[in-house]
Amino acid sequence: MTDTDVVVVGAGLAGLVATAELADAGKRVVLVEQEPEASFGGQAWWSFGGLFLVDSPEQRRLRVHDSLELARQDWFGTAGFDREEDHWPRRWAEAYLQFAAGEKRAWLREQGVGFFPIVGWAERGGYTATGHGNSVPRFHIVWGTGPGLVEPFARRVRAAVDRGLVELRFRHRVDELVVDDGVVTGVRGGVLEPSDVARGEASSRTQVADFEIAAQAVVVTSGGIGGNHDLVRQNWPARLGPAPQRLLSGVPAHVDGRMLQATAAAGGNVINGDRMWHYTEGIANHSPVWDRHGIRILPGPSSLWLDATGKRLPVPLFPGFDTLGTLAHIGQTGHEHTWFVATHKIVEKEFALSGSEQNPDLTGKDVRLLLNRVKAGVAGPVQAFLDRGEDFVVARTLPELVAGMNRITGGEPELDLATVEAEVVCRDRAIANEFGKDSQITAIRGARHYLGDKLIRVAPPHRLLDPAAGPLIAVRLNLLTRKTLGGLETDLSGRVLQPGGAVFPGLYAAGEVAGFGGGGMHGYRSLEGTFLGGCLFSGRVAGRALAASL
Repeated sequence: MTDTDVVVVGAGLAGLVATAELADAGKRVVLVEQEPEASFGGQAWWSFGGLFLVDSPEQRRLRVHDSLELARQDWFGTAGFDREEDHWPRRWAEAYLQFAAGEKRAWLREQGVGFFPIVGWAERGGYTATGHGNSVPRFHIVWGTGPGLVEPFARRVRAAVDRGLVELRFRHRVDELVVDDGVVTGVRGGVLEPSDVARGEASSRTQVADFEIAAQAVVVTSGGIGGNHDLVRQNWPARLGPAPQRLLSGVPAHVDGRMLQATAAAGGNVINGDRMWHYTEGIANHSPVWDRHGIRILPGPSSLWLDATGKRLPVPLFPGFDTLGTLAHIGQTGHEHTWFVATHKIVEKEFALSGSEQNPDLTGKDVRLLLNRVKAGVAGPVQAFLDRGEDFVVARTLPELVAGMNRITGGEPELDLATVEAEVVCRDRAIANEFGKDSQITAIRGARHYLGDKLIRVAPPHRLLDPAAGPLIAVRLNLLTRKTLGGLETDLSGRVLQPGGAVFPGLYAAGEVAGFGGGGMHGYRSLEGTFLGGCLFSGRVAGRALAASL
């Protein structure tokens, strides 16, 4: 039994930010985490480090004209808020937009966070001005990727440990909140046996002792449900089609939703549980760290995207345009995989891989290695998948390519060469013409007007069957779990609410477990770069508000 001012549950990014803010205010914090110390920093460590910023110096240097008003138009057009319980998510969305257009960048710069100078253009939408998607590039990559973003907050927390304000307790799994007369007064759970597994690897769940910690308040920052496929399927909405039977995991197994369920059992209100964010461009990791470990291809716009039967996906479901729109369409096809058909020239320019470990140049802050991104040739991590990835086919001719695609799937379903060839030839005929009606080709040409895309992201338009651009490359794309968009309902101080809207005394939440703020500040869909940012913002809000209230 231990007494402290605050217990923070979960040592991911939101938990580190909340703990650092509390400690800076002189509060005593016990930070508990069910995983070993090797996983300090949680999912954020594995991330590409993309952050949503509005009207930044990086954008302005690239002649990108952005504004809070345009970002608000894009956010709310994407979110599609339409429920009574969207009251707090709407307010969190507005607060986050103000943060992203205001002090977010300066606050991070003060702590030593730098940014790659070229801004990415994620979730391009392809609809009307008021519909889904980013009107301009806003995806700012942290110099150092996920580890570079985690490090300043981990450093602040460890400094607070040295000052005697923070106690780190790894291998402590919270099983329930302690509630006394309607007020959360602590946590209890089990101490798990020591584990020396590496970051992200599955750790033992053998319990060796019990623990209980009394506190004036508890902050839940335990993440979402992406590692628990059964829970993902239970919450899968009909609008995205049937719940998939085959899923890759974009997060480690410990992202299991335990604390979301435990907090709901104690009386916290969970809303928007059917809102989630999963990727359609997942590939099986050739060197998996966790079970069913998948990596996402971050695609440029040029690959030909075919469904499992070889038919082209409809407008505007082009690579990098509408993640959940594509996911919903796949659900209607009767199959759970799709295909990219590309050339070597497209792959070397447009294929990036999500994850800190897949980007050694940015993660390691290696300028010499970074220069390879503007040179000809396939990046090393991508080449490793071409050589060893189970989802990749490389061939000189289209018949050989289709035969290889059928080998990968075992002919389930059997791709017909004539169907694929017709799609490729028609696409090539359109790209050879200066005019035309193919919206994807118009989008490719439009993208190259943006300097960032032209330099490192979008290949010059060319025919797929041009021998000079070859060989041909096909990639089977799998569904990949990632983020929970709903969660614990919180007010603008991060206080968890009960069903009916009353504040649950003594209980706060931040990060993915709170839908990144309010129980779902993204609504139905995301603009990308907003998950890490949501953890930063909600962790800071909860930490500061709680410190002021004690």
